[in-house]
Amino acid sequence: MTNLSISETERLVAEAFQRADTGPAQAASVARALVAAEASGQGGHGLRRVAAYTAQAKARKVDGHATPIIDRVKPSFLKVDAAEGFAYPAFDLTVEAMAEAVAETGVAVAAIGNSHHAGVLGLTVERFAEKGLIAMMMANAPGAMAAWGGTRPLFGTNPIAFAAPLPGADPLVIDLSLSKVARGKVMAAKQKGAAIPEGWALDRDGNPTTNADAALAGTMVPVGDAKGAALALMVELLAAGLTGSNFAYEASSLFDDKGGPPRLGQFILAIDPAAMGGNTALLRFGVLADAIAEEPGTRIPGRRGLEARRKARKDGITIEDDVMAAIEAV
Repeated sequence: MTNLSISETERLVAEAFQRADTGPAQAASVARALVAAEASGQGGHGLRRVAAYTAQAKARKVDGHATPIIDRVKPSFLKVDAAEGFAYPAFDLTVEAMAEAVAETGVAVAAIGNSHHAGVLGLTVERFAEKGLIAMMMANAPGAMAAWGGTRPLFGTNPIAFAAPLPGADPLVIDLSLSKVARGKVMAAKQKGAAIPEGWALDRDGNPTTNADAALAGTMVPVGDAKGAALALMVELLAAGLTGSNFAYEASSLFDDKGGPPRLGQFILAIDPAAMGGNTALLRFGVLADAIAEEPGTRIPGRRGLEARRKARKDGITIEDDVMAAIEAV
């Protein structure tokens, strides 16, 4: 095990990306996102992604030097081209541009195309909440989940996230995959040579499996069964169809350097709650959050990850030896 501070870990990761033909600004953006995910306890979207991401940059499956382009096509509608680069520089640009648009119009929508892995969506929507805005985000991902009753992976695990500011408190952040678990957890199990719990995935023939390799070759089980599959379809339409990006079954894998750019899509909605009537909305948000917090055994969504990041800022991040070796080997 190796323990490093947040800044040391970001520097370690950014340097690995620069060695893998990624520009300094792009490498810094990706490093911040991966380290924040790791610090939040989301290891499947954190440092274990470095090896695959950097291999893709070297193979030009993702353009490590791409500069995203933003076009405000309507007062409240932003079209963002990630230019087949990493998603995180596009998110950095979009968050600031949307905040400016919302300040004028009260609401804004961003459609991001030609993109890459969206990572932990909760970290992106939380940035809006820190600016006093409500945000909802969704992203499609390479094929991993079948339409209900099928075996062909037409949909991705297609996460949805939501964040809202709370008066005098940390924001509420909801982040969920539309599969029962994020596919990154299956990849993490594969890297560790570990089995996965039953109920997470099906093999290519549609049978339940605890084998990580068989799960990755098959499909993930949707949360809520048919309802989760229907929501995944909705995400495909908004995140990929609206942006002209690849649908899940058209996208290449995010776990290797084979094939062309995945060209995924993301969709973000941001709202200024004050535009709906001053502080009334925030006060009402606080009332409900307090009611949840007062209930024994409950937790405001997003607090666990926030507390984990605060602890990491104080105590650093512990990096497993195999992960450190993979980063240093880039």
